[in-house]
Amino acid sequence: MSDPHSLSTADLIARLNGGETTSRALVEHSLARIAELNPTINAFVSTDAESALAAADAIDARRSAGESLGLLQGLPLGLKDNICRQGAATTCGSRMLNNFQPPYDAHVVERIQAEDGIVIGKLNLDEFAMGSTTETSVHGVTRNPANTDHTPGGSSGGSAAAVAAGMVPLALGSDTGGSIRQPASFCGVVGLKPTYGRVSRYGLVAFASSLDQIGPLAKDTYGAALLLQTIAGHDQRDSTSVDHPVDNYMTAATTARENLRIGVVKDHYTDGLSDDVRAAIESQLEAYKSAGATLVDIELPHAKYAVATYYLIAPSEASSNLARYDGIHYGHRSEQFDPATDNLVDLYCQSRAEGFGPEVKRRIMLGTYALSAGYYDAYYLKALKVRRRIREDFDKAFQHVDVIAGPVAPSTAFPIGDKADDPLALYLSDIYTLSANLAGIPGISIPLAAAPSGLPIGLQLQAPAFAESTLLAAASCCG
Repeated sequence: MSDPHSLSTADLIARLNGGETTSRALVEHSLARIAELNPTINAFVSTDAESALAAADAIDARRSAGESLGLLQGLPLGLKDNICRQGAATTCGSRMLNNFQPPYDAHVVERIQAEDGIVIGKLNLDEFAMGSTTETSVHGVTRNPANTDHTPGGSSGGSAAAVAAGMVPLALGSDTGGSIRQPASFCGVVGLKPTYGRVSRYGLVAFASSLDQIGPLAKDTYGAALLLQTIAGHDQRDSTSVDHPVDNYMTAATTARENLRIGVVKDHYTDGLSDDVRAAIESQLEAYKSAGATLVDIELPHAKYAVATYYLIAPSEASSNLARYDGIHYGHRSEQFDPATDNLVDLYCQSRAEGFGPEVKRRIMLGTYALSAGYYDAYYLKALKVRRRIREDFDKAFQHVDVIAGPVAPSTAFPIGDKADDPLALYLSDIYTLSANLAGIPGISIPLAAAPSGLPIGLQLQAPAFAESTLLAAASCCG
């Protein structure tokens, strides 16, 4: 059999079912790839070989006995390190949670285990998922497999890099403002942000609760559909989980969509978009047109406010969510505290100063300021009103089109450290992805032809809420 990392997701499952390989063989191959490549790429922050091999042996025994297996059929995968797994360290890439081991599994982990997926380990991320480069993790920088001098994107950079390097065929990430789609684009894999409420956030360490959503990264569209099929659905433990029917995403990903109406936003093609990205997207749009799709010019007039809106709402929610890490209830506790001379406030300040990195501190301060007396109405409340306008723009657009196509990021992956001293430039790199989170709609990044530099380029497709089937059908012709 060919090396497993060179096979499609559908081929891996066919070989498992056909007896050409075993779950143990796939897990061993993943562990070998991690041992070989992770010292350079730094995608995985921890692995659990013993548990993974034991699970694989149990699944192989059931397959040999003729028992039916779940959707994942014993495939190995990785978890972004802000998703809880019982007994496994969940650090969020932060010193604040360096020794935290959850006493329970996230809903998505329960679903993966129920469908016979095998969790290999945890994947690197920007600290508390706040970033676009996976450079701020306490575990060190993650590198792009396409060019290890370049960033894999973020904050789910470890998830995208692990799939792109063939360490695992599938991974889970989280997307608050593009954190699945942007690294998928930079690394040349498929990354899907589901509709807000489509996947339970129970067991996801919160960044911005009205924006966060867990989603799949995979080597191909079918793999993303398979993993979404596994984790989608209502969970009563998450008050934001929506009780909406779950479509057959695998069928959608393998069924051509006829008479597709694709929205094109002319404002996306400004001077800030690199020539390589523009050319790749325009080529794909022409391919869609040649295949029978109709291209429709649309407007999203409030999208230009998305960056400002997001960077008021997300930090505000982060400042609230991260208030729990005080050195008493949760998280790192400073050893510099002297009860003889320091008070409780000193302990809070010292613990948080030591536990959080610069980017997390920056966002906490932004959010706290926006929520403070005298500024709430001027900033946070106004941002919520603009968010509603952004959602209305999408609602109007989807009356005329099935999906909206455009860039994921203004450029291909940039060198590590290139924007480390310019937070505003990093924030602006999310300009094309933020709107989907603000509107709560699904979006996907699918790989196109690489740039002349060899760096991957992604196409973003967006669809109406809970129209992931439409999204996958439109994406399937690309990957």
